[in-house]
Amino acid sequence: MGFNTIAELKTRLNMKNKNNFSRISIVIFVLTCLQFNLYAQTPSTNNNQQLYADPAQPTEKRVLDLISRLTLEEKAILLNHRGPVVERFKIKSDGWNQSLHGVWWNRPTTMFPVSIAMAATWNTKLIHEVATAISDEARGIYNGWHQDTAFKGEKKGLIYRAPVINVSRNPYWGRINECYGEDPYLTGRIGVAYVKGLQGDDPKYLKLVSTLKHYAVNNVERNREALTATVSERMLHEFWLPHFKDCIVEGGAQSIMASYNAINGVPNNINKMLLTTILKDQWGFKGFVVSDLGGVNTMVKGHGKGKMTYEDAVAQSLNAGCDFSDREFMEYIPAAVKKGLLSEERLNDALYRVMYNRFHLGEFDPPSMVPYSKISPDVIGSAKHRQLALKTAQESIVLLTNKNQILPLDKTKIKTIAVIGPHADLFTAGDYSGRVADPVTPLQGIKNRMSPGTEILYVKGAEIIARKDSTDVLVLNTKQELQKAADAAKKADVAILFIGTTLAVEKEGRDRTSLSLPGKQEELIKTVLAANPRTIVVEMNAGPLTIPEIKEKAPAIIEAWWAGEEGGNAIADVIFGTINPGGKLPLTVYASEAQVPSVDEYDVTKGFTYMYINGKPLFPFGHGLSYTDFKYSNFKIASKKINTRGQATVNITIQNTGKRKGDEVVQLYVHDVVSSVKRPTKELRGFQKISLNPGEKQNLTFTVPADKLAFYDEKSHGFIVEPGMFDIMIGSSSEDIRASGQLEVVKK
Repeated sequence: MGFNTIAELKTRLNMKNKNNFSRISIVIFVLTCLQFNLYAQTPSTNNNQQLYADPAQPTEKRVLDLISRLTLEEKAILLNHRGPVVERFKIKSDGWNQSLHGVWWNRPTTMFPVSIAMAATWNTKLIHEVATAISDEARGIYNGWHQDTAFKGEKKGLIYRAPVINVSRNPYWGRINECYGEDPYLTGRIGVAYVKGLQGDDPKYLKLVSTLKHYAVNNVERNREALTATVSERMLHEFWLPHFKDCIVEGGAQSIMASYNAINGVPNNINKMLLTTILKDQWGFKGFVVSDLGGVNTMVKGHGKGKMTYEDAVAQSLNAGCDFSDREFMEYIPAAVKKGLLSEERLNDALYRVMYNRFHLGEFDPPSMVPYSKISPDVIGSAKHRQLALKTAQESIVLLTNKNQILPLDKTKIKTIAVIGPHADLFTAGDYSGRVADPVTPLQGIKNRMSPGTEILYVKGAEIIARKDSTDVLVLNTKQELQKAADAAKKADVAILFIGTTLAVEKEGRDRTSLSLPGKQEELIKTVLAANPRTIVVEMNAGPLTIPEIKEKAPAIIEAWWAGEEGGNAIADVIFGTINPGGKLPLTVYASEAQVPSVDEYDVTKGFTYMYINGKPLFPFGHGLSYTDFKYSNFKIASKKINTRGQATVNITIQNTGKRKGDEVVQLYVHDVVSSVKRPTKELRGFQKISLNPGEKQNLTFTVPADKLAFYDEKSHGFIVEPGMFDIMIGSSSEDIRASGQLEVVKK
């Protein structure tokens, strides 16, 4: 017979032995002493006496039991994400890792296209598959070093810092390669799919812990450790937070990172409104908040500028709702508690949140009980995952222009191809990338896919390199190289020109200084176009490229992003028509830099994104062409009048009227016709990606709940739906609207 607690044993003994009081009293006294010793001294090696080590017990009881056994100093160690081993309990630091588009490791793992490219697929099911593959590889690494003492490679834990779900309000932002674009709704849909794939679907165990980055209003790199964003209450809740809420409430993300910046003068690491009131109280977040690396340090040396001690910074961070951090937590928590700056109750709450997740990862249970412990290291960089990387790259490619249907190229009729440009034989992994085995460059992809006997003329044409003295770049482009490019283009039946940016231009810590192509790449494009009008321009970048003159002159432009290890093959598949492109832009490509407000302006209504852009874009949000045509018909709003708590059903039929199988992303936008506040000209509220054979039709249904027509009201401090008329629009992009009607909202 077993007992869960000493108290339960006391109850059982007293119930069964009422007539043997003195003997029972002695037993209870002894057990009570043992209980005290168990909690205050070195724990017994008998796991039956350690509730926290019993997998049959509820997780909540196990975590509380462990916390009750820890000293103040041990608690502080466990709140340092890279702390030393807590020797009494043999608890190692998780050590966390990154997985934006593949596991960051010191051995090769599968490298998928960067996050902005994944968003361009508009395929939530596919992104869930990608995140599942990434988490399989993460578990494969973890299982490898736990099950094999000879396992080689860095030993990583199970807390992963991904995804980045900041919206790219600022088109100059250096970290656009890490995010899912400019729209909160699309970001939320992609983010939820990624989080669920990363964390798994087991009812008891987490596969990984997903950490959302960077909470919140973070998309400027310059001076980010001391920067403050001036944001209205309405903009905060309406534009900057909805996708975080989606990933917390619907996606179930178990961790979130406080960003470096401040909001309205309050650094996010000590922003109680953000970390506790909104996140934990209003959204019901049960996971843990982690500071960005050096987050506490920025309180002292950045935002605080020497006015705050480390003890103050640690205490204020924890009191605001930050649960997990760097060595500063380990070093200064004990003193903060002893000085009364931090209550032990709040400290225990933070520790509970962190350890609750670690228990759900299965760290304290036998591997045989954890389903994910069965994942073999053989999945790392597997052929199956490489094929998924290819599919993701194929679906991410956006056909921007295609004049006179020059694409796809018939490779059977091409004898000579000129492959030109600084990106032609360059592999750009993207930020937070691990190692990759045999990445396919565009040049190699064309070689892999072209017809036998086709001659390839390769010329670099230019080179993108970082300057040592600034964040700018220098693109070498000599007259000799230009002449080589022109000569190759003249000799070829067609020229394919690969241009773009690299991490020397845009990355963490480095915002772009211009939206145009860096250096002299436009000169290279014009030179090649003059030599051969049959020139295909392929952009390989993350942030939008403002190139209006090239749009006018080039017969076709493809947005290929930084496309992962199979990117070169995917690009060739699109160029030669093996794959019909179906990607759509997850961001606006501005027609000129004059359209973009100051990066210090956080009110998006002043001209940011497709929702409020001043004038026409170069390429609109949601844009992407196909090698086939799609007809939209039978548009119908099932109920043209709903109350403020109702929902409308919208139906439409899509038909592939061309000669090729193709993918289409059908997008639903709404617009408040008359509003008391400035509202978006269009706002994405639904999308479906479908694949149709020639002639095939599909009937689609969208649901538009009234709360998706709401705006944030600063008087009532909540979202409201104003009665009135709303435009409901369905199209192939935010500018290419194919059908529309009106919906009336009335008071309930």
